[in-house]
Amino acid sequence: MKTLGIDIGSRNTKIVIFDHEQSEIVFSAWQATQVSATQAVDELLQKARSAGTAEDIALSCVTGYGRKMYTRADLIKSEISCHAAACYLLFPQARTVIDIGGQDSKIIILNEDGSVKDFVMNDKCAAGTGRFLEMTALRLECDLDELSDLASKSDLEIPLSSTCVVFAETEIIGLLATGNTVANIARAVNMSIARRIYVQMAPLSCEPPIVFTGGVAQGADLANCIGKMLDTKLLIPPDPEITGALGAALLAR
Repeated sequence: MKTLGIDIGSRNTKIVIFDHEQSEIVFSAWQATQVSATQAVDELLQKARSAGTAEDIALSCVTGYGRKMYTRADLIKSEISCHAAACYLLFPQARTVIDIGGQDSKIIILNEDGSVKDFVMNDKCAAGTGRFLEMTALRLECDLDELSDLASKSDLEIPLSSTCVVFAETEIIGLLATGNTVANIARAVNMSIARRIYVQMAPLSCEPPIVFTGGVAQGADLANCIGKMLDTKLLIPPDPEITGALGAALLAR
C-alpha cells in the first residue's frame, strides 16, 4: 500500500510517497511554493509519475502552512502531528522535536509511543525561523546554503541583541559597517536563533533525545549551536526538509 504525504510550507512544498509494505520512502521531492499550491503539488507529482513511483497511491494527506489551500487530499493533519509521526519512525527513542520552518518554530514533546504529549509554537515573529536566515544571507551577500559554512569559520563570538527580524537586520548592517567579518555575524545569527529556541523550550518538560527537523536543520552550524545551548547532541533526519511530508504519508494510512 502506497500513501502520499504533502507538506505545503510558506517557502517550499514537499511530497513523499511511502510504501507501507516495504516500510520505505519510494519517492520524495520538493520545490519552492508558488502562488498556486495546487500547481506546485501537481508539478511534484508529475516528477513522481516520470520516475514511475506514483502508481497505486491509495490515500493522501496534506499538512503545512498552506494545507487548507489544497483540496484534493483525503486528509488534513497538523504539522505537529506529522512531524511527531515522522520523527518517531526515524528515531523511536526521541522525546523532543525541534522543528524550524520558514515562518515558525515548534517544540513538540513525545510520549514513549510517539504520540504528542505537549507542544509550543511560535508563529507570531519570524526571528528564529528560516525567514531570519534568508534576511541574513541577503545582507551578507551570500547564498542561503553558504551560511552554515560561513558560520563554521567564525573566530569571535559577538552578541546579536535584537529579538526582531527588522531590528536584527539593522543591527547586522551596523556590525558590517564596524568591520565585523561575515563569518562572525553568521555565527551570531545562529547563536541568536539557538537562544530563542532555548527560551521557547523553557515552559515544557523537554527531555533528550532531541530531534532537529525542518529545512533549517540542514545547517550543521545552527544544529551545533542549538546542541551547545541545550548541552546535548541533536538527532537530525537524513533529509530534514521532507519530515513533515513523510509524517503526512504515514498518517494518511
